[in-house]
Amino acid sequence: MPTTLLQSNLPGLELIHRGKVRDVHALPGNRLLIVATDRLSAFDVVLPDPIPGKGEMLTQISNFWFGKTAHIMPNHLLHTPLEDVLPQGANLALYSKRAVVTKRLKPVPVEAIARGYLIGSGWKDYRATGSLCGIKLPAGLRQAEQLPEPIFTPSTKAAVGDHDENVSFDAVVAAVGKDLAEQVRDATLAIYKWAAAYAAERGIIIADTKFEFGTDEDGKLYVMDEMLTPDSSRFWPADQYQVGISPPSYDKQFVRDYLETLDWNKQAPGPRIPADVINGTAAKYAEALQRVAGITLD
Repeated sequence: MPTTLLQSNLPGLELIHRGKVRDVHALPGNRLLIVATDRLSAFDVVLPDPIPGKGEMLTQISNFWFGKTAHIMPNHLLHTPLEDVLPQGANLALYSKRAVVTKRLKPVPVEAIARGYLIGSGWKDYRATGSLCGIKLPAGLRQAEQLPEPIFTPSTKAAVGDHDENVSFDAVVAAVGKDLAEQVRDATLAIYKWAAAYAAERGIIIADTKFEFGTDEDGKLYVMDEMLTPDSSRFWPADQYQVGISPPSYDKQFVRDYLETLDWNKQAPGPRIPADVINGTAAKYAEALQRVAGITLD
C-alpha cells in the first residue's frame, strides 16, 4: 500500500529547504537527499490536505523519465542506496519510493517551461496580448489548441506563497547570461519534444511541462528536482482531447478545477479538500504513472 508523508522527519540530517512538495536534506560529499512528500500545491499555495502516495508516484515517474532522457541531458540522480544515507531508526519503507540521493547543484533561478498547447496562464496571456513571454503567436488560436511549434516560455521562480510570473527569454539572459540561457532553452525544448512523442504513443498528450536545472562546480548543466510529473506537467488523454475547452487531465488540474468553484482568493491558507477530490486526484496520478511508465502501485 502507498505510504502517506506530509513532511520528512530525519533527525541528524540537516534540512536545507522545505519547498511546496519536496524536502531537501544535506548529505556528506556534496550530495542531497530529496524527499517527495504528499503535499499538494495549487495556484502556488500549499494545500492543508496531503494526497496519499503522491510523493511515491512523483518520484517513480520522475526517475522513469530521468532514465529515458539521459541521452539528451544528464540529471542529478546518483543511485546511492537509501539505506546507506538514512539516519538510524528511520523508516526505510516510508522513504524507499519517495526519496532519492542526488548531486548538490547550483540551481538556475528560472522555471524552464515548454508549451506545446495553449492552456493555463499561457492561454490567459495570449487572450490579453496575442503573445506569450514575448513570443508573438498567430491570431485566432483557441483554448487548448496545439501551437505550430513547441515554445520556451520561462517564468520566475517564486518563493513559497508567491506566484510565478511569465518572463521573456531576454529576462533569462539578463539573469543567467546568454550561454546558459540558451543551454536551458535548448534542453527544455529537446526533452519536451522527445517526451511528448513518447507519451503520444501511449495515448497521452503532454500539453506543457516545467523543468528545473542546476550546474555543478565546473558549470556543467543538469536537469534536476522532478521531471515530467503530474505536478510539473499537463497530461491529457488523447482520446478525450478537443480544442476549445480545458481538456480532462491526469494531473492536479483535477484539484484546480475544484478550487475554481470555491470563493477563494488563491492566497494562503488554502482550503480543505474533500475526500472524494483527494481520492480522485490520487487515482489520476496513479493512472498517469501506469499509462506513461507502466508502473502500478502495490
